Amino acid sequence: MAAAEAAEVVSSTSLKTDPVSETAEKAATSVAAAAAAAVAAAARTGSETRVGKSALAAKLLSLSGVFAVRKPKGPTSAELLNRLKAKLLAEAGMPSPECTKRKKQTLKIGHGGTLDSAARGVLVVGIGSGTKMLTSMLSGSKRYVAIGELGKATDTLDSTGTVTEEKPYDKITQEDMEGVLQKFTGNIMQVPPLYSALKKDGQRLSTLMKRGEVVEAKPARPVTVYSISLQKFQPPFFTLDVECGGGFYIRSLVSDIGRELSSCASVLELTRTKQGPFTLEEHALPEDRWTIDDIAQTLEHSSSLLPAELALKKSKLEESNEQGLSCENISLSEAKGDENVIKTI
Repeated sequence: MAAAEAAEVVSSTSLKTDPVSETAEKAATSVAAAAAAAVAAAARTGSETRVGKSALAAKLLSLSGVFAVRKPKGPTSAELLNRLKAKLLAEAGMPSPECTKRKKQTLKIGHGGTLDSAARGVLVVGIGSGTKMLTSMLSGSKRYVAIGELGKATDTLDSTGTVTEEKPYDKITQEDMEGVLQKFTGNIMQVPPLYSALKKDGQRLSTLMKRGEVVEAKPARPVTVYSISLQKFQPPFFTLDVECGGGFYIRSLVSDIGRELSSCASVLELTRTKQGPFTLEEHALPEDRWTIDDIAQTLEHSSSLLPAELALKKSKLEESNEQGLSCENISLSEAKGDENVIKTI
């Protein structure tokens, strides 16, 4: 009898569930389910991200045309172009390999008209087949606002150089300045600066100058000034608004003005406010808008700004484009003749 009761107690005890074990089991199951859900969500997100990046890459490679960006003071035009390319490739999830002839290239991008590192303003950029339109942009008109300083000359003709000469300027009047400006309007001859993108034996004059090599000035060449006006005159400083053609150097203009006034002068600040149809205030994209979508929208708007012959050229280039795109950076020298060609940098 006692044995039977003991067996019954044991049997009864074995049928009872331990509340602690049950709670732990449920918790483990819940954690496992949550982990599985997180993995699945991550997989979906990763897949969606890959699809999104793929779509962005396709959109980036389909971009074609010309637009304008806002160049700040400091970087060279080439450095700014590299920064723009890097941002676009990163947004599209595309690698940014060093481009060599042996590697498949992905993105063609270039600029039409170098701005000095010390200058700011409109920099026209070509993307895709739009790089083939940059030569036309280079030869078009440009507009600048320049602040000059009388009585001081430098080897670079601007504030970045070493002072080479100082002359009095106290007797120069506003009337004197305005009278001199008339001599620099229309078709004139101009000697380019020694510190420039012009080349000798395949090397930039500015590079040769920085090495301390003796460099002869390039001969004077014909350039065009469409308009020039004195905006402000507070000696030693003066402000000019200049609209000119391709191959023109504002630094040379300011230096020549100082010499014409029996003094000397150099550029203190320089801003390109317009190139072709693109203006600094209306069309130049700031860096926080260097995105694929913003550039796509800007390209649509830019087509309506281009002259009819350029718009037609753009249309033909797009039709003949075989997607043979490149990640080369293309730039155009601020020069005429042999220097006015597309170069890889």
